[in-house]
Amino acid sequence: MKVEDKKVVAVSYELRLDSKEGEVMDAANEEQALHFIYGTGFMLPKFEENLTNLSAGDSFDFMLTSENGYGAYNEENVADVPLDIFMQDGKTPEGLLTIGNVIPLQDNKGNHFNGKVEKVSDSAVTLDFNHPLAGKDLFFTGKVVTVREATEEELSHGHVHQPGHVHKEGCDGDCGNH
Repeated sequence: MKVEDKKVVAVSYELRLDSKEGEVMDAANEEQALHFIYGTGFMLPKFEENLTNLSAGDSFDFMLTSENGYGAYNEENVADVPLDIFMQDGKTPEGLLTIGNVIPLQDNKGNHFNGKVEKVSDSAVTLDFNHPLAGKDLFFTGKVVTVREATEEELSHGHVHQPGHVHKEGCDGDCGNH
């Protein structure tokens, strides 16, 4: 079976920065392979494009430029935020505002995003909202572990169901249990 739309694909991989010899940023072995439904927007489009028509057992290695990965690093995505929004009972929680710490945030519309602490002053925190891999070229090596048909339930929920997967009552398909 070939990798194509609406197929569940499992891959083992190694992600390196800039080249085949670059720093390893992420990896998944065959036992803990990355599973996704091809063509549903879960993966980077150019990542999927490089897997098109491969079959289980096929190997891959390819480079994604930053433009085809997580985009260029954008200085406009770095902002100073008032220190007092992190205060609880007049002080900031221990260790929260450590340089390099990634803080999960939510805007007034309920959108979730992360900000990396770059600098802390007496009145503000400088946060970087760029994706951690923005501005980086990505080199992937790996293997297609399995390819199978997605079930109707997986397609309607938009994610792969692993053995033992159960949706919580009232869940609309994106209940955080996958």
